[in-house]
Amino acid sequence: MTERQTVMVVDDDPSIVELLRDFLENDGFLAVTACDAEEALEKFRQDEPQCVLLDIMMPGQSGFELCRTLRETSDVPILFLSARGGDVDKIRGLGLGADDYIVKTASPGEVVARVKAVLRRYRPSRPHVPPMLQAGRLSLDFAARAVYADGRELPLTPKEYDLLRLFCENPRQVFTYEQLLDRFWDGVGDKHTVRVHIARLREKIEIDPERPRYLANVWGVGYRFEAKP
Repeated sequence: MTERQTVMVVDDDPSIVELLRDFLENDGFLAVTACDAEEALEKFRQDEPQCVLLDIMMPGQSGFELCRTLRETSDVPILFLSARGGDVDKIRGLGLGADDYIVKTASPGEVVARVKAVLRRYRPSRPHVPPMLQAGRLSLDFAARAVYADGRELPLTPKEYDLLRLFCENPRQVFTYEQLLDRFWDGVGDKHTVRVHIARLREKIEIDPERPRYLANVWGVGYRFEAKP
């Protein structure tokens, strides 16, 4: 008997999630659902789906950001399912490593057919476990997306982890406010958006957030990471 494949549906619209789950399960798939990126990451590690159907516009982390995060550790097929049908979004989604881009005007039957098509083409690569990275008293476990300070795991949000990883992998490189907004907020927001998130991250990783050892200000420009990994 063939083992049923698991497809994860990530969308904040319950009606779309329920409809796709029904069509997938009627076609023999197991369906796992999530309403935002944080829940999706947790269930992705727990259920190890063979395919991901991913909305773009979600509360918190966008589908583009989630796709980038998943591609750091996995090559499972990812299909964007979005109300946005413009070429710019399609090009960006495919450029981030998605295998297909489906506009939500498509019927559920067509969505399932395209899931089957990418799964037929998919040949999993050999598992790759990313290394640990040490930066002073901080340790980053890329496979677990976990950060430790002096051996104690820190309660970072997905965006805080992604910010810290970027800085740790590029010590002494200055990242401007504009670069960080474009990378983590799709260009939406201002300097205050970045400052708030950096302040929260400092509270978790610094011994004295008022005198940061790791995330240094480059006044008027942005930030850089001072500790060499």
